[in-house]
Amino acid sequence: MAPLVGAVLAGVLGTKFGGNKIGRTASHTLTILGVLVAFVLSAMTLNSVVADGARFNETLYTWMVVGGLKMEIGFLVDGLTAMMMCVVTFVSLMVHLYTIGYMEEDEGYNRFFSYISLFTFAMLMLVMSNNMLQLFFGWEAVGLVSYLLIGFWYNKPTAIFANMKAFLVNRVGDFGFILGIGLIVAFAGTLNYTEAFAKADQLAALTFPGTDWMLVTVICICLFIGAMGKSAQFPLHVWLPDSMEGPTPISALIHAATMVTAGIFMVARMSPLFELSDTALSFIMVIGAITALFMGFLGVIQNDIKRVVAYSTLSQLGYMTVALGASAYSVAVFHLMTHAFFKALLFLAAGSVIMGMHHNQDIRWMGGVRKYMPITWITSLLGSLALIGTPLFSGFYSKDSIIEAVHESHLAGASFAYYAVLAGVFITAFYSFRMYFLVFHGKERYDQNPDAHHDAHDAHGHHDDHGHADKPHESPWVVTVPLILLAIPSVVIGFMTIQPMLFGEFFKDAFFVNAEKHHAMEELAKIFHGPAQMALHGLMTPPFWLALSGVVLSYYMYMINPALPAAIKRTFMPVFNLLENKYYLDWINENILARGARMLGAGLWKVGDQTIIDGFFVNGSWKLVGWVSGIVRKAQSGYLYHYALVMILGVFVLMTYFVWLK
Repeated sequence: MAPLVGAVLAGVLGTKFGGNKIGRTASHTLTILGVLVAFVLSAMTLNSVVADGARFNETLYTWMVVGGLKMEIGFLVDGLTAMMMCVVTFVSLMVHLYTIGYMEEDEGYNRFFSYISLFTFAMLMLVMSNNMLQLFFGWEAVGLVSYLLIGFWYNKPTAIFANMKAFLVNRVGDFGFILGIGLIVAFAGTLNYTEAFAKADQLAALTFPGTDWMLVTVICICLFIGAMGKSAQFPLHVWLPDSMEGPTPISALIHAATMVTAGIFMVARMSPLFELSDTALSFIMVIGAITALFMGFLGVIQNDIKRVVAYSTLSQLGYMTVALGASAYSVAVFHLMTHAFFKALLFLAAGSVIMGMHHNQDIRWMGGVRKYMPITWITSLLGSLALIGTPLFSGFYSKDSIIEAVHESHLAGASFAYYAVLAGVFITAFYSFRMYFLVFHGKERYDQNPDAHHDAHDAHGHHDDHGHADKPHESPWVVTVPLILLAIPSVVIGFMTIQPMLFGEFFKDAFFVNAEKHHAMEELAKIFHGPAQMALHGLMTPPFWLALSGVVLSYYMYMINPALPAAIKRTFMPVFNLLENKYYLDWINENILARGARMLGAGLWKVGDQTIIDGFFVNGSWKLVGWVSGIVRKAQSGYLYHYALVMILGVFVLMTYFVWLK
């Protein structure tokens, strides 16, 4: 509740809506204090879960009862919830501190703090819920606030387009999600997790009405479609890169530890259902593998520093999804946690570079920034090493565990997924260090930026008074301190937590795995002999050499032989055009799906509404009545001799009829 209180106070009293009764200092103090309180309480909860084995699962309030279906407000706290609470609140706290420096000149300063605090509250409600009603409330709330954050600079047409795109694509996923919840309600008669999971075997024995499909398969695929939208899985990933139009702090908040991981969290929480359908698990694994590999390819050709990190997020979300498909739920959530720290670090470091480069985001016009921004440089390097899975860094333990888990899976599509995530290691290392080398090393190119000669407005909507030859500069302490605090877990958190999270009792009762059919975790446990030994062994495995090859190749192409990328581009121009146009998925969505939907809507309106309903039923009925009335009216002349004639003719007709019958 503390983040909600801070959001309301800053959003009401700190904006025009409430009369601007409090200033910037009060607004950011209230919201940061609220998130700090939430983080401290989350840390205390995590300690109780780890040290004492504490668990909580209670309904606090019954909202309504409809035909025996209870709609309740309740909370579930176990290892999964406690870990998510700490990750969300810690990253959010770092983002709040960082925002003080990044949004310093923005007119919507108080409004922004209100939004990110409200976002934190919505995410906490999502991860703490013990029923699907509250889960759906948090699910939609983070979607709504992300819409407000992505379109925060509402005077920018690109930001408005991006937030509408995110909203609409997520509605597609949410349609599947609510269908899945509806099927659970219809056949299990409950919204409560525990009660629904207790009836999982009964659901597994049923078929979807009118088909021979397993009901639980339909339920799981519908639920996963919701995760595809929220966690940006192919082909519902198209909203996430465009969401870079929002301020950098929300990129870290939405794309690192919170909104995009909601789908991963939901599937992991629903493991008792997903374990009953190998078809659904195979579907999840293949979708995740496609996302991990093909979104990584797109990161190779990006020149906007934030978009490189955004496509990295898409790829890493694919890795988490692949782990879910392999029934390695703890590994997926473990990567969720490690990724949250180093990806938030990389996003905030990218924002620091943007500030230091006077709001230039094009990595082609950077170079040599290392000597001007030493803190940003070293923290970015640590984040990049964690991202590519360098042994001893946090990303190594989670990413290598995913690759091994997929290798041990025998589900349909597991072979494709294994080679996809293996190839993704090389791609990740290549584009990550391409960005790193172009930004922090090599010749200084910021004075050659053609855009710097234009009198443009920067990302905050303020005029950029810096000349194109101005030197980069290190960011203020409110920006660099969060970078340092995020760099620490990016390096050590994997080493410290892999034992209890993957092979200990930390996630006891949080996940259900059918070990007889899905034995990936058992195989991982057999070959695990401690984090130090795993790191040492990692130096001899294919992922390490693939990552090293990606780093070396990027160094050669962009530091030693910078003419080579241009030559490759000319040689493979069709492939480059395919990647540049993002596999033409945006074109398909806008020109085929959207235009087709618009044509369908216009057809239903003109043919169905105007022609059939209005033209035939409504207008046609009164015209028919009018026509009949016109005929009948002619028989009602009011002249006696007309009526006498009709009576005589009637008698004649009746007499003729009866004579004919005889």
